[in-house]
Amino acid sequence: MILGRSERGKPPIEPLTLKILVAGGFGVGKTTLVGAVSEIRPLRTEELLTEAGRPVDDISGVEAKNTTTVAMDFGRITLREDLVLYLFGTPGQERFWFMWDELAEGALGAVVLADTRRLEDCFAAIDYFERRSIPFLVGVNCFEGAARYPADDIRRALDLDDHVPLLMCDARERESVKEVLVGVVQHAMTQAARHRRVVTT
Repeated sequence: MILGRSERGKPPIEPLTLKILVAGGFGVGKTTLVGAVSEIRPLRTEELLTEAGRPVDDISGVEAKNTTTVAMDFGRITLREDLVLYLFGTPGQERFWFMWDELAEGALGAVVLADTRRLEDCFAAIDYFERRSIPFLVGVNCFEGAARYPADDIRRALDLDDHVPLLMCDARERESVKEVLVGVVQHAMTQAARHRRVVTT
C-alpha cells in the first residue's frame, strides 16, 4: 500500500471542517448537547457553583444544577466522510460573555438552545448572532416536566424572523442533536447562497 493513500488506491479525503457554536442561557443544556453528539471525549471547563456566585447566577428553574461552564465546551462530530463539525459551547452567564467574540471567530453558524421555562434567557444569544449576521437556529430543548408549546407560539415569543429555523430537540439524544446540527449547516448554506445572489445582482 502506498503511504498516505487508501487501500483502494484513492488519495485520502481531506474533510471540510466547520465551526458551530452552541449558545443559550445558563443551564439550558449546552454541555449536554455537545457531550451527546461528540465522537471524541468532550473538553469541558465546568466548575462547581459557589456561594460567591449565588448573587449573579440565577438558578431558578434549574435548582438541581451545581456546575457551570467557565470557558467553553468542545466536541467534534463527523457528519460525512468529507464533513467534520467542531462544536464550541459558549458559557451561559453574563460575566463570561466577553469570550463570545473569540469563540465566534470563523463560525459557520450557531445553535441557540432555549428552555420554555426560561425563554428570556436565550434573548441575549439571539441578539448577539442577529447583530453579527451569523446564521443561527433555535433548538428548543424539551426538558421533562416542562410545558410544551406549539412552535409558532415559541417563535412569536422569541420574535424570530421568518427565515430562522426553530426545532424541538432533546439535548441528551444523539440523533436529535444531529438533526439540529444538520439544520444549522443547511440554514447557513442557504443564507450564504442568498447573500451571493444579492451581491452579484
